[in-house]
Amino acid sequence: MSLEVKEKTQVRIVFLGAAGVGKTALIQRFLQDTFEPKHRRTVEELHSKEYDIGGVKVTVEILDTSGSYSFPAMRKLSIQNSDAFALVYAVDDPESLEAVKSLRDEILEIKEDKYTPIVVVGNKSDREEERQVSNEDVLSIVELEWNNSFLEASAKENANVVEVFKELLQQVNLPSHLSPALRRRRETFPKDTNFRPPMNKTNSCILS
Repeated sequence: MSLEVKEKTQVRIVFLGAAGVGKTALIQRFLQDTFEPKHRRTVEELHSKEYDIGGVKVTVEILDTSGSYSFPAMRKLSIQNSDAFALVYAVDDPESLEAVKSLRDEILEIKEDKYTPIVVVGNKSDREEERQVSNEDVLSIVELEWNNSFLEASAKENANVVEVFKELLQQVNLPSHLSPALRRRRETFPKDTNFRPPMNKTNSCILS
C-alpha cells in the first residue's frame, strides 16, 4: 500500500481574527496585489480560484470572515467547512493576540484534531514604532507550545504575504505553485528558498 500523500484538488482556507487586524488586506494583496489603507468592515466573503494543472482542476477557496464576534454560528460553520486556518493579529494590538488564542481553542474543539493546519500571522509588521507584541514571545508560544506555524507580515508593504499562503497550502498538501501571486510574481521567491517547513509533521509535505 502506498504511503504517498495525495494532493487535494479542493481546499478552503479561512482567515480569522479580531476586527481591523488586516485579514482582508492580506487576502487582497495576495489575490490582486493591491492595498486599501482604509478599513472596511467585512461580514463574510468567499474568494475562489480554479486552476488546471496537468489536466486536473484544482480549486482554492479563501474565506474572509468578520472580525466582529456577533456571528458565532457563522464562525462555527466556517471552521467546520474549512481545511486550514490563518489566525491574524496586529503587532500593535495585544488584545488581537488574545483573540487568536481564543480562536485557536475554538478551532481545535470544533475540528477535534490537534493537528489541524494553523498559521498564526502577526500583521502590520511595518508599524515597528507602534509595536506592542514581541515577535520572540509569539514565536515561542506558537511553535513550541502550540506546535503551529508563525509568520509576521505586512499587507501594506507586501512583506511575507505570499509566504503566509505558501505555508497554508503546504500544510494541506496543495502545491504552492498554484497560488495566483506565485504565478504572477515568481521573482519574489529566491530560487533556493530557505523557507522553514511547518513543525506539524503530520500535515507537512515536500513541494515540487
